[in-house]
Amino acid sequence: MKNATTARAALYEIAMDLRWAWIEPMRRPFAMLRPHVWVSSNENPLAVLDATTDEYLDTRLQEPAFHKVLERAFAAKEQDDTRQRWFDRAKHQGERSMQIAYVCSEFAIHECMQQYSGGLGVLAGDHLKSCADLGIPLTGFGLLYRQGYYQQELRRDGSTRVVEPLWRYEDFPMSDTGQTIACPIGRSIVDARIMHIAVGSIDLYLLDTDLKSNRMRDRDLTRGLYRGNPDLRLRQQVLLGVGVVHAADAMGLMPTVWHLNEGHAAFCGVERIARLVEGGVERGAAEHQVAAETVFTTHTPVPAGHDRYDIDRCAEVLRPTLNRAKMGKRDLARLGQDGEDGLLCMTVLALRLARHVNGVAAVHGEVSRNMWAGVYDCEPNDVPITHVTNGVHPGTWMPPLVADFWRREIGLRPSRSVPRCETWTKATGADHAAFWDMRRTMRSRLVQVVRERLVAQARRRGEDPAGIEVARTALRTDALTIGFARRFATYKRAPLLFHDLDRLESILGDIDQPVQVLFAGKAHPLDEPGQAYAKKIHAMCKRPGLQGKVVLLEEYDMGLGRLLTSGCDIWLNTPIRPHEASGTSGMKGPLSGGLNLSISDGWWPEAADGQNGWTIDGQSEGLGAKLRDKADAEALYKLLEEDIVPLFHAQGTSGVPSPWVEKALRSAATVNPTFSSHRMVAEYLEWGYRAAHLGRS
Repeated sequence: MKNATTARAALYEIAMDLRWAWIEPMRRPFAMLRPHVWVSSNENPLAVLDATTDEYLDTRLQEPAFHKVLERAFAAKEQDDTRQRWFDRAKHQGERSMQIAYVCSEFAIHECMQQYSGGLGVLAGDHLKSCADLGIPLTGFGLLYRQGYYQQELRRDGSTRVVEPLWRYEDFPMSDTGQTIACPIGRSIVDARIMHIAVGSIDLYLLDTDLKSNRMRDRDLTRGLYRGNPDLRLRQQVLLGVGVVHAADAMGLMPTVWHLNEGHAAFCGVERIARLVEGGVERGAAEHQVAAETVFTTHTPVPAGHDRYDIDRCAEVLRPTLNRAKMGKRDLARLGQDGEDGLLCMTVLALRLARHVNGVAAVHGEVSRNMWAGVYDCEPNDVPITHVTNGVHPGTWMPPLVADFWRREIGLRPSRSVPRCETWTKATGADHAAFWDMRRTMRSRLVQVVRERLVAQARRRGEDPAGIEVARTALRTDALTIGFARRFATYKRAPLLFHDLDRLESILGDIDQPVQVLFAGKAHPLDEPGQAYAKKIHAMCKRPGLQGKVVLLEEYDMGLGRLLTSGCDIWLNTPIRPHEASGTSGMKGPLSGGLNLSISDGWWPEAADGQNGWTIDGQSEGLGAKLRDKADAEALYKLLEEDIVPLFHAQGTSGVPSPWVEKALRSAATVNPTFSSHRMVAEYLEWGYRAAHLGRS
């Protein structure tokens, strides 16, 4: 690079392709240019470029070290551009025309674009990334939210303050396609522009209605994610389901497969029926064809978690689409009702308009078959719902330092993307001392960053100097570090660890065998019981016997998630069984040598082998709430006291707890090959996409 103009253009090209979110050399020039801006902007490369003058860039270009980093970034991009993808090697002759439309209400690609609330969005983002890595021909569709979800602050009493930012889209690595659609919603014709995000070879198109041509109530459709007003939410789901079909058409795409990730996009099927009917297909045949070409993934094992709306209101907001489909309210009710309550269930509508349906773990598949047997009018064992267990994207959730360790120790090639990476099976042969050095480094980094965040939280709350000093000195770098970070829904039982405070204080109070616990998570702004959980944990952090050993961090996002899952020794999961659909965050820790401590729910029963983590078995099935919590807490304490804490601290003269390391390496060898999103999307291809593409039953 000879001058700033050329370098800026090349860096801008890298910044506008989200591959930098998981290909580390592509991030490094931005972090090197303006480290403080890089950190304060949540690692946004556009913010770095905006803060860098041409004069400053010219001076940096004269530095051999910076020039070398630039060249590595461009080389990494070129290497990824030119390598042959797995799908190109594996596809069949009939798949050359395959085009998959993947529809979701939220996408978490990187924390600098907070367009997600939690696990569903993270899963969707990992899905796109793995399709990019493997070369699967998929396009993402969703909505673009001006305020995103919300940012969380905790007051001095631990109550939640909901902060709603107003994002500037110019700050996002995103571009305007110049295309707009007109989406009919009831009596309104809502304009939406189509915005584009490049995720490697995958295009993600998001609809934005915050346009001057729209009425304010229609501009609010993409104001925020999961707002509480039911009618606004219903109209959002019309925009999502109907609008994305219009968007695919506007972008010249003709998907042969439609994958609906959760029931929010169920109206997509109605719009596709309308288009087939307009093309001369008889309506019954149109319904059959739409179902044959649709994959539907349900994520919710709790009946109350499925959106339901008044059928009259649904017919009203869908009237233009229903008319084109030659459907009336009774037809919509036939497809979307599962009872006599007069409500349309979005999940039921999606089930009846999808031939290929799955839950997100084996247990969840079984729960879903039992839950929806009435829809299929058959016994649960005959319900045609299978499961594709979730996975996590290795490049996103494995820090570069950890990737370097596995590269040296077992020959792992993180850039080599295949559905199942057998190299992980060699993890049990890694050097114990080197592994323990890596784990200590990751734990120390976690403690350092957590202290900085705790100090910032304390200052914002107006803590006195003593309170700030407590935050500055919280935690130890040599302590067994347990992490609990997830949505603060009540069924996840975040406060279960505090069931017996005397016993917990005894476990955490041993100076010779230190233990500490890190909490993070958000509850929905209207979920008062979930917010009460956060308030209770906040109070526990102030308790004399727990202060400095138990901490609660605000604003749980992807960045904090990476830090916690890579730095914690134990990932704790305590849901009420079988209410956890997957619990995907637990799959991230083993990438960095962490271990799981979990109730036998979600994905964990498929992974646990008795030697790669711990299962909390309180034998509490069928007990009332109080007895169930008591039994599960007792089982948790017993595991900590008798097994986990002694094993971690049995370091001997070498300073390396070899039995612990053996268990952690077995976790890496057994969890990581299977529970990746590479395996997940390849399984979707094998089970669902290929059949839907061919229109087979």
